[in-house]
Amino acid sequence: MGRRHNDSESTNCSFFVLLCSALISCALVYTFLSVVLRPSDFYTTSLSHQSSSSSVGEEGRREEGDSYGGEEEQCCRGIENLELWGAAVKWGSEFKFNSSQECCKACKSMCTGNDGPCLCDTWVFCGNKEACGSKFGECWLKKQKDTLNPDRQEAGEKVSWTSGIVFGKGEGIIGLETKHGTLHIKLFPDCAPHSVAYLIELLALRHCAGCEFHRAEGRGESWDSEGNHIEKASFGPPFGLIQGTLEAMGNPFKKIPTEVCPTIRRGSVAWIGSGPEFFISLTNHEEWKNTYTVFGSVLPEDMKIAEKIARLPTKPDVWNNINVSVLEQPVPLLLKRMKTSVETE
Repeated sequence: MGRRHNDSESTNCSFFVLLCSALISCALVYTFLSVVLRPSDFYTTSLSHQSSSSSVGEEGRREEGDSYGGEEEQCCRGIENLELWGAAVKWGSEFKFNSSQECCKACKSMCTGNDGPCLCDTWVFCGNKEACGSKFGECWLKKQKDTLNPDRQEAGEKVSWTSGIVFGKGEGIIGLETKHGTLHIKLFPDCAPHSVAYLIELLALRHCAGCEFHRAEGRGESWDSEGNHIEKASFGPPFGLIQGTLEAMGNPFKKIPTEVCPTIRRGSVAWIGSGPEFFISLTNHEEWKNTYTVFGSVLPEDMKIAEKIARLPTKPDVWNNINVSVLEQPVPLLLKRMKTSVETE
């Protein structure tokens, strides 16, 4: 923002000063946008300057099966123009709501994890008055045979339904297998349905040629072992993360829309821009605010694997005037489906 000037007589000198100020301001804005908004790299220095010294503590840690932290209102999303099939547990003709969020919540209420498996793991809502006609407001609650391979009835602009998936406790866990161990990730389909749909597509390929980690930065002296920021320390670099790409060769990537962007916490798995670049955070980054779509979280017991990758040999590089640490040898990834959080390799 430019400095506010006091009123004075118009002179050639003042005009020249104003012109210079405007040019400098434009240059600064351009630099800021090129650093922050470029989706292909991970630049966070400008965000660090917006930070407060407070950090996200253990009270903010989510538990498996719950919505991500305090994002309950945002985390009841589905995919429009998609109709998922499955065995009905609530018939929409007799079960109607005013919004897809209410339909989603009705399904989630049947999937608390306290009384065995989820009775509902799929919801389908018709919310377009003109297209739905007499079906407007219908909320169908369904049960899939396989939530990581949901039964699709149809999709496309002509489809008036919105559908979403709910993963119960111990469900919706995928593995990022590396030679250093497998990172088990709990996916958040209610918060990031488009992101999870993409990962389900990758799982179906049974390979992920080209998927890898290629950047690794430890916590340095700015964060403690639990990921909390140390008072008066810098916010990076290093930023405490491992970064990679989730795009299989030969499989055209379609940009993923921005979804729920909660505060980044230790274990958060998030896209950089619209993907396929992603990162796993080793630290709590309250200073980044609501910047990145979070589509999952590494199970706490596997964070030691992420820390191990972050300690691998790196070489310095500069991305848009930001110092980064690039792995000397990228770490290939293989996506695997996991039935439970305790499955052994």
